[in-house]
Amino acid sequence: MTTRDIVFVLVGVITALAGLLAVSTRHVVHAALWLLVCLGSLAGCYIVLGQELVGIVQLLVYVGAIVVLVLFALMLTRAPIGPQPDVDAPAWQRLAATLLGAATTVLIAVTALPVIGEEQVDLDTPVVTTPQIAAGIFGTWVWPFELLSVLLLVALVGAFAVSRIVLGRRSRS
Repeated sequence: MTTRDIVFVLVGVITALAGLLAVSTRHVVHAALWLLVCLGSLAGCYIVLGQELVGIVQLLVYVGAIVVLVLFALMLTRAPIGPQPDVDAPAWQRLAATLLGAATTVLIAVTALPVIGEEQVDLDTPVVTTPQIAAGIFGTWVWPFELLSVLLLVALVGAFAVSRIVLGRRSRS
C-alpha cells in the first residue's frame, strides 16, 4: 500500500463521516457546514487520484456555489439556527437517514475495495488531459453549462422575490 493509497483512504473516510454527519445533525447550519466538509474532502479525493481539474471544479462549483446558496436560502427564510422542536426532523428520520447513508457507504466500499486491490492503475499518466476536458466543456457542453447558470440565477431571484412577498405580508398583519 502506497502513501497515495493511505491518503486516499483517509480522505475517503473523512468524506463518508462528514456525509453521515450532514444528514444526522439537528442543526441546519451544522448540516450545511458538514456538507461543506464532505464536498471539500471529495475534491481532495479527486486531487489524490490525479484529476486536479475535476477537484478544482468540485471546489468552485459545489463548495463555492451550492453551499453558499444553501446558506443564503437559510438567511432568506430566516430559518432557526439552533434546534427547534416544531421544525426539527424526528429522531427516527435522522436515524433512518444515518442508516441509509452508512449502508450506501458500506455498499460502495464492498463493491470498490476488491476491484481496487487487484487492479494497478498508473495515475501519473492521465488518460484524459486537462485540455481535452476543457475542449469538451467549452465546446460541446458550453450551452448546457450556461443554461444551468441562468437556471440558478432565476432560482436565486425567485427565492428573493418569494421572501419579499412573505415579508410584505408579515409586516401588513
